[in-house]
Amino acid sequence: MGLMMLSDFKRFYNHVAWILRGVKVFALIGRSGTGKSFRAQLVAQKYGIDLIIDDGLLIKGQKILAGKSAKKEKAFLTAIRTALFDDRRHREDVRKTLEDEPFKKILIIGTSERMVHKIAERLGLPTITKVVKIEEIATEEEIETAINSRKNEGKHVIPVPAVEVKRNYSSILLDTVRVFFKKNIGFVFSKDKVFEKSVVRPEYGKRGRITISEPALTQMVLHCADEYDQAIIIKKVIVKNDYKGYKLKIHIHIPFGSQISGNIHEFQSYVIENLERYTGIMIASLDIVVDDISTNI
Repeated sequence: MGLMMLSDFKRFYNHVAWILRGVKVFALIGRSGTGKSFRAQLVAQKYGIDLIIDDGLLIKGQKILAGKSAKKEKAFLTAIRTALFDDRRHREDVRKTLEDEPFKKILIIGTSERMVHKIAERLGLPTITKVVKIEEIATEEEIETAINSRKNEGKHVIPVPAVEVKRNYSSILLDTVRVFFKKNIGFVFSKDKVFEKSVVRPEYGKRGRITISEPALTQMVLHCADEYDQAIIIKKVIVKNDYKGYKLKIHIHIPFGSQISGNIHEFQSYVIENLERYTGIMIASLDIVVDDISTNI
């Protein structure tokens, strides 16, 4: 209990310290594969953001400062945990670097508001003050192109030069691309900007066409539910797979008075986004059935 209280006090102290330092936290969110990492530096330039958190990495400018990439993980579930800083050593490594690094603004990239708030909380950062949606900085056509590239080629982007990726993750490096952003309304630079980004193929996506067993998918759904809201009790997961993709039906129990009943759609989106993001499979449909609402589950 003493260690728990000490840990909680330290998190609270760090949280207050960030606020006193005037640190502001931003977030960039969008569905899996919509090009968030590709445009991260653009958002950072617009708002004068010093640091970026993306898929387990802490990035400053064109350099990786700390962390480990979720794209290096060989297992889907481990990749999710890495992106969410589930591992204590990984989390503490990034926290220590944040404490030592002078900065005023930081950007967290994720698939949902719940995900980015979870990351901010785990890293002891202040409450997120502004959320930018991918639809605000990319056209429908650009988003669709990015999604198709992810589905058809399994290509992902890390917003740093190839030399940074090669240093620790040479096995996943595919290519590098220089992105030229001209001055435009909404993102006005004093001069045109050029960023170098690395195109990678994650370890968990290097196996050609991906198929996943029902037990593995069930475990991932259980993990997503635990991350989203521990009040949700998964009773059964039914999986079907056809040419359109995977079809899931999740049977849940929730305690009486739980607020989850008003957020079923958000929970559904959260599960779909994370399964597609970290497995490369397509979720054709996901139905949620509330079997029971009771005080004794």
